[in-house]
Amino acid sequence: MEASTGIEPVYTDLQSAASPLRQLAASGGGQIARILGVCKRLIGENRGLWVIVPRDDLWHDAGRLMNERVTLVVDYTSRRIMMVDTQVRPSDVTKFPIIDAMLDVKRELFVPSNKREAAYIGENIDLSATRVVLEPRTFAKMLDALNVKPSEVVLDLGCGLGYSTAVLAKIAEFVVAVESDETMANDAQTTLSEQGIDNAAVMTGELVNGSAKSGPYDVIILEGAVETMPDAIISQLKEGGRIGALFAEGALGVVRIGYKLDGKINWRDAFNAGAPVLEGFAKERAFAL
Repeated sequence: MEASTGIEPVYTDLQSAASPLRQLAASGGGQIARILGVCKRLIGENRGLWVIVPRDDLWHDAGRLMNERVTLVVDYTSRRIMMVDTQVRPSDVTKFPIIDAMLDVKRELFVPSNKREAAYIGENIDLSATRVVLEPRTFAKMLDALNVKPSEVVLDLGCGLGYSTAVLAKIAEFVVAVESDETMANDAQTTLSEQGIDNAAVMTGELVNGSAKSGPYDVIILEGAVETMPDAIISQLKEGGRIGALFAEGALGVVRIGYKLDGKINWRDAFNAGAPVLEGFAKERAFAL
C-alpha cells in the first residue's frame, strides 16, 4: 500500500461541464493519451484520482495504464435517469409512482456483481437458465397495465435477486415474492433489507405453488414467460384482481393482463415481449411415436 502523503486525492466529476476530462472524453477513445496527460497533472503528488464517469468502457485502460492510480466511480444515477428517459417514458409509461420507483431503486444492486455494467441496458439480464431481470421496458409496461395501487398486496413470482420486488414495494402496500432458487432468494431478501425496504418478504419455494398462506392477492405478476397458468396461481388472486404474465408464443411472446371475474380469468393482450419460460409453467409435451 502506498504511503499517505497527507494530501487528499483529486476528485473530478465528468458530469460537470467544467471538467477538463469531460471535454476530452466527448471526442472519443482517440483522446485517451491526452486524457492520461490530464490525469497525471491532476494527480501530481497526491495519492490518486477519483473520476466519476457516466460510462466506463472508455476508462478501464486509462486506470490500468495509470497503475491503478485512477479509481473509477461509475455514475449509476445518471444511467438510471437515462434508462427511464430513453426506455420507460417513450414506451407510454407515464404513471408517476412507476417512474418514481424506477428512478429510486438502484437496479445495479439487484443483478450479479459481474453484470452491473449491464444493469441499465434495454435487454433482459440473465440470472440463470430460466430466470432473468426483465428489461426495463417490459417490466414498466406490465406495471402500467396492472395499475398497482398503494393499498394493494402483490405476489411477485420468480423475483430473482429482488429488483421487481423492490420496485413493487415502492408502489404497493406489501409484496410477497417467491423464488425457487434458495441462494437468489436469500440474496434478494438481504439486499432489500439493506436498502431499507421493509414492506416486502421473499419466500423460497416452487413458483407454481405461489404463496397461498399470504393470499389472496390484489395483483399477481410473473417475472418470466409461461405457456400455461396453473389453477393454484389463479386461486390466489382476489375476485376483481389482476394478473400479468408473458405468454411464450414462438420466438416472441405476448404480455397479457388477466382480470378475475366470477372465479375466471379474462385475458387481454397488452404488448409483445420475450423471456425464458419459468420452471413449472411449461406445457406438458406429448411423446411422438
